[in-house]
Amino acid sequence: MRHLLLSCALLLALPASAATVEVRVSNVAGGKGKVNVAVCDRERFLKQCAYSASVPARAGETVVSLKDIPPGTWAVLAYQDENENNQLDRNFIGIPKENYGFSRDAASRFGPPGFDDAAIEVRDGTTVAPIKLH
Repeated sequence: MRHLLLSCALLLALPASAATVEVRVSNVAGGKGKVNVAVCDRERFLKQCAYSASVPARAGETVVSLKDIPPGTWAVLAYQDENENNQLDRNFIGIPKENYGFSRDAASRFGPPGFDDAAIEVRDGTTVAPIKLH
């Protein structure tokens, strides 16, 4: 009986499954800053997302991998931070001046898309999220 309890305790101590989200960002202007990517749940979408990463911008396509993402429904966003100030620069009326995009190529019409428009299912293993910058 003690062995059974010990085995159950060890199973409960194992970490929950986690996935990798491989974000393939296309339409990147090479040599200009970096590409910032965020993976957001519904609650933090377009706010302070739970997972983020950045890599130097590479012409054409830049790949950013985020590890240890819990399986579930997430939205992914990316932008090219050309001046590396860690924010999406906007003009005086709030329109982004740097290229950006969302998973599922969710469109921005009179403001950012909704979470459901950009939502993808992340499963164990690797989930590829293509994003085209606009």
